[in-house]
Amino acid sequence: MSCRSRGRGSDFFEWRGPAAKVPERYRLIWRDDQRREHIGHDPYCYPAQLADFDLHLFGEGRHYHAHRLLGARVHEVDGVAGVLFSVWAPNAERVSVVGDFNRWDGRCHPMRARGGGVWELFIPDLAPGALYKFELRGYGGGLHLKTDPYGRRFELRPATASIVEPADDYRWGDAAWMGQRKERDWQHAPMSIYELHLGSWQRGPRARCSTTAISRTAWSTT
Repeated sequence: MSCRSRGRGSDFFEWRGPAAKVPERYRLIWRDDQRREHIGHDPYCYPAQLADFDLHLFGEGRHYHAHRLLGARVHEVDGVAGVLFSVWAPNAERVSVVGDFNRWDGRCHPMRARGGGVWELFIPDLAPGALYKFELRGYGGGLHLKTDPYGRRFELRPATASIVEPADDYRWGDAAWMGQRKERDWQHAPMSIYELHLGSWQRGPRARCSTTAISRTAWSTT
């Protein structure tokens, strides 16, 4: 495919032709203002990735694994690797992913609104280690740069950007211990108390007299 010149008075480029000539997952080639050439998949030729059922549970406040739904996760679509970004911003008019891969420019990667205040965007060809934040524009017009509340890794202070982490491939080796835990009589087994707030046990006027006994019990079990 060829590309037409820039639209007059805008930053948009347009190509028109038979739809059969355009592959479902196409790539764009462009040259920047320093005449360096780039090539990459268009993020907007990929459909939404978050499942409607997950969004439904999240909207009801019953999604108990929201850390797997929101944030930045290494993802693959149709054999193309990238990163899936998602964030909850119900009061935003527009949300964009910004980072060192797009000059921190919020016009490059605006996210899709999925309902319930959730925004998402799959950016192909992006690898772990990329720095990113979310740029939010409120209905009043102000721009706000926010760190990912579900980020898994961050820059060392005073820098505040989030960092895309690779997929977690850790394999737990505690199957035997987990099996034994099911058979453990925890009500009669020894225990170790790391910290005890005695004031939280004082639920009534009679609770004061039992505070000393509780304290002694805590020391004797550590």
